[in-house]
Amino acid sequence: MFFFEQTFQTVLNGIDGAGGPMGAITNIANAILLLCALFAVYEAYARGGDARMIGIAAAKFLILGLVVSNYSTIFRNVNGAFNQVAATVSPNDWANDWMLQVNQYFNGLGNANWFNLVVSSIVALVSVLVQLIAAVLFPIALLIFTILYCLYGAVLYAVGPMVLALYPAFGVGQLARSYLVNVFVFHAWGIVYALFSVLLTAINAQSLGAMLAANSLGGWFQGASGALLMSLASILFAIMVALIPFLARRIVTGEIG
Repeated sequence: MFFFEQTFQTVLNGIDGAGGPMGAITNIANAILLLCALFAVYEAYARGGDARMIGIAAAKFLILGLVVSNYSTIFRNVNGAFNQVAATVSPNDWANDWMLQVNQYFNGLGNANWFNLVVSSIVALVSVLVQLIAAVLFPIALLIFTILYCLYGAVLYAVGPMVLALYPAFGVGQLARSYLVNVFVFHAWGIVYALFSVLLTAINAQSLGAMLAANSLGGWFQGASGALLMSLASILFAIMVALIPFLARRIVTGEIG
């Protein structure tokens, strides 16, 4: 399980814990579902007592009642299934591994080497600045991605019962359909993340040691120094992490363009 998925599990446990909001949210969802059921019966009566319409409405409300009652278990099972797919695609947490490798690289330089680079020349100073940008940019991008993943998932989890309760209601069922699309988009983040790992493995860019030995990033940036190559790779990986939410939404909604 990737780092951001583990963090999200902690968030879910906090929401479901003692004093969490899910009990009240489920009660509100049941009330909404009951009101929608009464409205469906009234609508069927207004149309001349359409027995078929009443039967369809009863089936919908029965299914949704079971979903709302077991919402936490269903959501966690769906989340676990998508996480398992992502882990099958790539069992390695490439971003976390890369950050550890970069940290070891900078620790290996030592303070003396850093000082010598800064005072040696303008070119060396620029190289140090690029390395500092890369060292800061990638962890920040990964942190923001993790926070947004947990926030997105927490909002979907918390409002899910109330939105799904509106699904059979006339005129507002589109909200529930939009919610289901967002659930798939949210879970696609992990799969896109895993696919990036496969891509990086294919071009031998997942290991800093292998990259420095090849003196290129999958054939690119040839001739760059080791420090510059590591910095450019970190910046590129930060951009990849930032693009995951946009790619996931476009893939799920079919707007690849």
